[in-house]
Amino acid sequence: MIPHADQKAQYEPLIPELLERFRDVLESGRFILGPNVQAFEAEVAAYLGVPRTVGVGNGTDAISLVLDALGIGAGDEVICPAFTFYATAEPVARAGATPVFADIDPVTLNLDPEDVAARITQRTKAILAVHLFGRPAPVAELGSLGPTLVEDAAQAFGSKGIATTGVASTFSFYPSKNLFALGDGGLVAVTDEELGEKIWMLHFHGSRDKQRFDYVGVNSRLDELQAAALRLFLPRLDGWNEGRRRAAARYEELGLGALCELPRDEPGHVYHMYCVRTPECDRVRESLQEAGIGHAVHYATPLHLQPALSYLGYSEGDLPETERAARENLCLPLWAGISEEQQSRVVSVLRAALSARAA
Repeated sequence: MIPHADQKAQYEPLIPELLERFRDVLESGRFILGPNVQAFEAEVAAYLGVPRTVGVGNGTDAISLVLDALGIGAGDEVICPAFTFYATAEPVARAGATPVFADIDPVTLNLDPEDVAARITQRTKAILAVHLFGRPAPVAELGSLGPTLVEDAAQAFGSKGIATTGVASTFSFYPSKNLFALGDGGLVAVTDEELGEKIWMLHFHGSRDKQRFDYVGVNSRLDELQAAALRLFLPRLDGWNEGRRRAAARYEELGLGALCELPRDEPGHVYHMYCVRTPECDRVRESLQEAGIGHAVHYATPLHLQPALSYLGYSEGDLPETERAARENLCLPLWAGISEEQQSRVVSVLRAALSARAA
């Protein structure tokens, strides 16, 4: 059995130190907004090169808090991709604003700036760019289009150059992410201190001190225990991401490119997922399943065709590259530490499946 991902292989050697850090938190009695959260926020700000970060409950809350802080609501439009997880557009709809879906570049699977530009109206208040599967989105081009740029970097922690172009960037520490918590967690990074202060207050009931309440906020705080773990993982992140990049390069060395379309490498790509494309996706999946090899298809029903968003009026055919990617994408096993033997097995199964089809 080869899993789709194996986060445990990364944290298992760290369990003794994790237990020690958890013991320190337990002995302190500080579980909410404690010293680990404060230290982690400062350490991440330094790592990302931004003036401030705010630890929050999860990645979805991170997007919601940014939209709230920017005053985005009823009557406003936010342009975003439809080839992404539902949590990108969900906060837009919950804010009362309208998600406007733009098509993707067929090579990078990130937003196509030309299609984004064609969808900007007087009601467009923000562009929400996703760094999909760990590949940096074209933020310089998107940021030059006019509306406020927000980066959904949930899948791209550690990708160099992100988080410094948009006014805010959002992150998830869901256990499958490159920088992962041992439960839920999220973060907002800002390039403006004033916006960061407002987000901090919004994530704490709209208050600085629980006495005076300046905004109608929410309760969405990063847990002290999770921050303690994240502080242990952060210094190891670059090494883990380099391991992912080596594994991605190895798939190409093993000849996988002769069997399917590989993700294009580029500076900053941290391979949250290793997503190939093939018109024979269903057949390959069947062979992988029979061989006990973990895999995943992401966003098979893209957001513009999801039932909950049908009120927006999109139809099949409206976003052709998005819909083609939804049919053809297949995410293969990849994590920091996957072995050459495991990857060779994956390639062998794909080769056999596609050779059988050709015969």
